[in-house]
Amino acid sequence: MKRSILAAFFFIVIGIIFGAVLVSDLDGVNLGFAQQKQVKLGSDKTPAKADLNLQAANDAFVKVSKDATPSVVYISVTTKARKPEGKEEEFFKFFPDFRFHQQPDGQTQGAGSGVIVSKEGYVLTNNHVIENAADDGIEVVLNDTRRFKAKLIGADPLTDIAVVKIEGDDLPVAMIGNSDEVQVGQWALAIGNPLGLNSTVTAGIISYLGRGNLRLIEDSYGVENFIQTDAAVNPGNSGGALVNIYGEVIGINTAIATTNQRYQGYSFAIPINLAKNVAGDLIEHGKVERGYIGVSISQVDETLAKANGLDKPEGVFVQEVVGDAAKAAGVKAGDIILSIDGKQMKAPNELQAYIASKHPGDKVKLIIWRDEKKLEKVIALKPRADQTSVVSNSSDDENGLGSAEEASAKSMDFEKLGFSVKRADSRTLKERDASNGVIVSSIKNFGEGASRGLREGDIILEVDKKPIGSVTDLEKVIKSKKAGEALMLRVKGGDNRARFVAVMVPKE
Repeated sequence: MKRSILAAFFFIVIGIIFGAVLVSDLDGVNLGFAQQKQVKLGSDKTPAKADLNLQAANDAFVKVSKDATPSVVYISVTTKARKPEGKEEEFFKFFPDFRFHQQPDGQTQGAGSGVIVSKEGYVLTNNHVIENAADDGIEVVLNDTRRFKAKLIGADPLTDIAVVKIEGDDLPVAMIGNSDEVQVGQWALAIGNPLGLNSTVTAGIISYLGRGNLRLIEDSYGVENFIQTDAAVNPGNSGGALVNIYGEVIGINTAIATTNQRYQGYSFAIPINLAKNVAGDLIEHGKVERGYIGVSISQVDETLAKANGLDKPEGVFVQEVVGDAAKAAGVKAGDIILSIDGKQMKAPNELQAYIASKHPGDKVKLIIWRDEKKLEKVIALKPRADQTSVVSNSSDDENGLGSAEEASAKSMDFEKLGFSVKRADSRTLKERDASNGVIVSSIKNFGEGASRGLREGDIILEVDKKPIGSVTDLEKVIKSKKAGEALMLRVKGGDNRARFVAVMVPKE
C-alpha cells in the first residue's frame, strides 16, 4: 500500500516538473527529442524617424479627410420613365450617374454626390445628377447614415449646377475656399461616392486651370472653365467636393476625360466661386439671373494677333455683336477684348465664366483693341432674351414658369399629338441654317402629327407665329390649347426648306 502511494506521488512530481519545463524557455536544455520553437516575425530593426515634412503632409491629408468628408453626401435619384436616347460616344463626359438598375418602364435609380453648404440644409450638386428626377425621387444620405428626402430648389444647365434642400439638425457644413487662388501644382483631394463606394477620398494635383472647349454643355451660352486634376474619380463622384489641403471646397467634381466611362487620368471640377454664385441665385430667386454682353467670340491665335497689330496672342476676338448691351456700348465686330474689370482675358471660356458671375444691370469695364489702339468701354449687362429657360420647380412660382426639370428638358413626348421632340444643339442649328427650334425625334405611326405631314428630323421653328427656342417653349404653347383647337407649326425639313404643318389637339 505504501509502495503504491509512493509510486503515485513520484509520478505526480515528475508530471509537474515535466509540465514546467514545457512552458519554460528551453534554450540550452537538451531533453533528447526535437524541440519546436515559435517563429519570430518581423525584423529586429527599429523604424527610421520619419521626415518631419513628410509626416506633416501625411497628417494634413488625414486631417483634411476627417474635416471635409462629413459635409459630402450621397445622393440617390429615382428618375422619371423615359425612352433611352441613342447618343454618340464622346471622349469628355459628365460622370454618368452610377446606375443600380433600370425598370421595364424606363425608370432608373442612380447615384451621385453633393456638398452641404449651409446649416439650413442647402446641398450643392450637379444638374446632371438630379436631372429628370421623379417627384419625391431625390434622397440624401449623410456620412453618419442619416437619410433625408430632398427638395429640388433649382438647376442651371448652362453651368451644370443644381441645389437641393434637406431638413435636419446639426448638419455638417463645408468650408468654402476661393478658387481664384488655386494654382497648378497644388495638392487637391476629391471626396465623393464613386461606383457606390461611400465617402471615398482620393488625392492628386491641380494639373490645369480654366480648361474649356470640352463641349460638355451643348449650348453656345454654356460655361466651361474647369479646374483639371488627376485625383482619381469615377461615376458617382458627380457633385462631390474637390478640396485643398486646408479642407476648403475649391470645386465641384463634374466630368472626366475617358474612353470607357471610368477614370483614365483626368477629371474636371467647376470652380467653387462660379458654383457659389449660381447656387446663391438659385436659392434666392429659384433661377439664375445672369447678365450678358451680347457678343459672339473666338480665340485669338498668332495669325489673328499679327493681323491686328498685336505683339502676341491675347484677349478674345469679337466675331459678331448680337446683343443690345454691346451695341449700346459701342463694341464692334473685329474688336479684341483684352481685359474685363482689370482681369486679363486669354480665352473665350474665361470671358464667359467671368460674365456668368454677373447679373443684369451690373456694369463691367472692357479694354478693347481696335485699329492698333486701346479703348475703354463700359457695358451695362442685360438679360438673355430666353433666360426663363432656367427656373425653379417651386410650386408657388409667381411667374408660372414651371419646374427646373421642365425648363431644362432635353426631350419630351407629346403623346396625344403623336410625336416627341428633343433639344437642338447649336451645331445642329447651324448645320440646318436655323437660329432656333427643337427637333422632332420620333413620330407615332398613324398619329396626329404623322397624318398631318410632320416628319422625324423636322425642326419646329414656330408655333402660332411664336418662336420656339426650347422644349419648354413648345410645351407651354401646346398646354395653352384646348382639345379640338389647332396649332400651326412652321417647320424646316431635311432639305432645309420651311413649310407649315397644322395639327389638331385631339379630344379626350
